[in-house]
Amino acid sequence: MASKSCHPASSAGADGAGILDGMLRNDGMLANVVAVVLEEIHPFELGVACEVFGLDRTADGLPGYDFAIAGARPGPHATHAGFAVDVPYGPERLAGADLAVVTAAAIRRDYPEPLLEALRGVVAAGGRVLSICSGAFVLGAAGLLDGRRAATHWRHTAELAARFPLTTVEQDVLYVDDDPVITSAGTAAGIDACLHLVRKVQGAEVAREIARRMVVAPHREGGQAQFVNRPLPEGDGDSLAPLLDWMRHHLDEEATVEQLAARALMSPRTFARRFQQETGTTPHRWLTGQRVLLAQRLLESTTESVDAIAARCGFGNAAALRHHFGRRLGTTPLAYRRCFADPGLS
Repeated sequence: MASKSCHPASSAGADGAGILDGMLRNDGMLANVVAVVLEEIHPFELGVACEVFGLDRTADGLPGYDFAIAGARPGPHATHAGFAVDVPYGPERLAGADLAVVTAAAIRRDYPEPLLEALRGVVAAGGRVLSICSGAFVLGAAGLLDGRRAATHWRHTAELAARFPLTTVEQDVLYVDDDPVITSAGTAAGIDACLHLVRKVQGAEVAREIARRMVVAPHREGGQAQFVNRPLPEGDGDSLAPLLDWMRHHLDEEATVEQLAARALMSPRTFARRFQQETGTTPHRWLTGQRVLLAQRLLESTTESVDAIAARCGFGNAAALRHHFGRRLGTTPLAYRRCFADPGLS
């Protein structure tokens, strides 16, 4: 299940750099990952990086990561929860990192220059940086958000935009991938951003298995709203969760808003509003995302033709699949298959 190295040609998608553009060092492997902390550490956001990249899952056939925690200095760092975390490394640990995950911390006017320089060095050497919540302010201070799109927790978007006017701050989204810089909103959105990067570099199946071990949703789109009125699933009769489950199992069928509204026993207008409230996105965008995810899994795990996969996913034909695949992932189905298909299928 571990990803294999590849060097396909790819093109940039409409939502940012292509999925296969600028592959990480080590032949595309996401090998050396450093969680970056500053006082006051937010334990949950640090835990996100530790959970996704710090656990050894190689016995399950998943990729392993050389994971470490680094700060502006080694030693105890205070958390906002009243206890300390012993940080073993200083900025020098970022040298050679494929990924630096900047976790949430207290927002300050200034940050230690050696750490900012180390973060700039990660990107200059071909690696990526990913921020969770207020970690975006650290990337901004390092100049890594200049001329880029970025996200942070909804409470901090106005301040981020004011402090870094060269940055386009995306309001109320879960995460933004402006490769090689990925920024995410608060708390659980950091999980979404980390799994997005795993999916991008190591394939949908690896991300799905890590998510399954973490007992979290395997995929939420970056453009989804940070706040939804009703988290899913709820399980009561008034929730759209049963309908979403039906949609996931019937992706090969045509489904208009009118048809889905009728199944939910609502008017189309009420249904569209409720769908946005419960999922943070539109029915069309949600369906397209689910169809692309299914196509990724089938490209990785089967030898079916692109035409057959397009039909199974509800795209109708290979041209439509290539269009949506390119817009969402910045590459073609065949290039994706060359990178991420199970070697045992060949």
